[in-house]
Amino acid sequence: MPLNHFKILRLSIGLLLLVCSTISLRAQGDQLPDSFSNPYEAIYNQLYYLQEDTRNPAQSAKSLFKGDRTKKELEQLSIELKQIFDGSGNFIRLEDVPRDNDFRDSLNNNKQRYVLTSDFPDIYVQKYGNNWLFSDRSVSEIDKIHKQVYPFGTDRLLNLLPKLGTKKYLGLHLWQYLGILVIITLGFVLHLVLTVLIKLLLVKLMHRYGKVDLARDVLIPAAKPFSLMLVAEMSKILIPTIQLPPYIAINLILIARALVPLFATIFFYKLVDIIGIYFTKMAEKSANTLDDQLVPLIRKILRFFVVVVGFIAILNSFKFDIWPLLTGLSIGGLAFALAAQDTLKNFFGSLMIFIDRPFQIGDWVTSGEIDGTVEEVGFRSTRIRTFRDSVMYVPNSIISNSNVDNHGLRKYRRFYTRLSVTYDTPARLIEVFVKGIEQIVERHPNTRKDYYNIFLNDYAASSLDIMLYIFFEVPDWNAELRCRQEIMLDVNKLAEHLGVRFAFPTQTLMIEEVPGQKSLTPQYSQSAEEMQKEMDAYFKNQKPK
Repeated sequence: MPLNHFKILRLSIGLLLLVCSTISLRAQGDQLPDSFSNPYEAIYNQLYYLQEDTRNPAQSAKSLFKGDRTKKELEQLSIELKQIFDGSGNFIRLEDVPRDNDFRDSLNNNKQRYVLTSDFPDIYVQKYGNNWLFSDRSVSEIDKIHKQVYPFGTDRLLNLLPKLGTKKYLGLHLWQYLGILVIITLGFVLHLVLTVLIKLLLVKLMHRYGKVDLARDVLIPAAKPFSLMLVAEMSKILIPTIQLPPYIAINLILIARALVPLFATIFFYKLVDIIGIYFTKMAEKSANTLDDQLVPLIRKILRFFVVVVGFIAILNSFKFDIWPLLTGLSIGGLAFALAAQDTLKNFFGSLMIFIDRPFQIGDWVTSGEIDGTVEEVGFRSTRIRTFRDSVMYVPNSIISNSNVDNHGLRKYRRFYTRLSVTYDTPARLIEVFVKGIEQIVERHPNTRKDYYNIFLNDYAASSLDIMLYIFFEVPDWNAELRCRQEIMLDVNKLAEHLGVRFAFPTQTLMIEEVPGQKSLTPQYSQSAEEMQKEMDAYFKNQKPK
């Protein structure tokens, strides 16, 4: 054989071996893996082979722990697992999945497992020997979680709707456009029907109880956000069944989930007005006027609470991690509390005032230099009208920590004075005068009849003092002053009629001895025995009392 022919033969054999080798490598590349050395490979296999262009449920099911389950059951569970991620708005970012063969979860006692999403902590891949698979527990929980994501039997639509057509228009199937149209139509009809029914029922019910204004001004405006909340809830359930592309479905699901707490917040915000009306009615029945100041405070607190809770719920619906926010708020709140501790003291002082109720609007109170009538109790301070007609704004922290003398809570108002009569007034006249004053008190319509004291009480420097100690049963200071005047005028008239003279401070200058006149110093010539006999004779003639 010539040398050139031999070279050609060798070259041909080499090319043949190269082609055979290439074919063998391609065949090996077309073989689908049965084992996965890290979390990424297991999760990638399960998701990749359930896409429209690479759909292979049998291969996808290889990422699941088999146990005693059949091949068909594993395929169905793998499909449901993919539907759980799509229907709950969880997009698995494969670039974030670890590719370490010996990966350990430091947040879970360093176990060799990887949780795909915090929404479903029971769904995770776990290492079995050298192979990573969706754990036995995860596979057992798939069916249960699937029913939670697709409630009310909507999971049946997942297998029904894709059979309606396979041709795509602008990236979506015809049945998907139809599903979107059905959801929009159902939402519009549901909102219209609910709004009309709620309005009719509320108007009819409130008309029966004579509360038409309440239904028109409060309840009917709250019906619209309530119906929209139900529509958003319905959309949140039905949107996953359309099986839109992940980047579209996830955003729509998150928006629908956020609309539910948004409309719920608006609904409960309007319901606060109903609670405010109820408390207003209760305050009108209460005799304590402080309740009238408490109602606006309760309304503001409830509205603030509804807005804060609603805001947190909306953020949570968008899968926003609220814990750093709450932690930041707590740290910021601590700093704010330290900086505004006086304001907080006054706020809690106002709460103590509303709880303890030491006074009410219109009461006359005295506390240290504070003396006046309470006009308003606010968040920070209490407004008091003084008797000079000026206004004092007293911090609530001061009032709540001070002794408060509430003159407005008195049932009786005391009147105490001394009636000074001259020393030359006969004793019998004083007795008659005292009894006359008692009759004046008994006859007055606003005096306390079961307790008063009217007695000759003291020998003063220039008078005999009669104590007048009585109580008026009147509601305010003006009535007290009127009753005082009436009593005093009646006492003066009685004194004029009886001839009783009121004393005033006087001094008498006495010269003990004047030449040619009798000494003013009395002479006592009687013995002690004679004086005792005269005293016994005096008391013998006295009538027993």
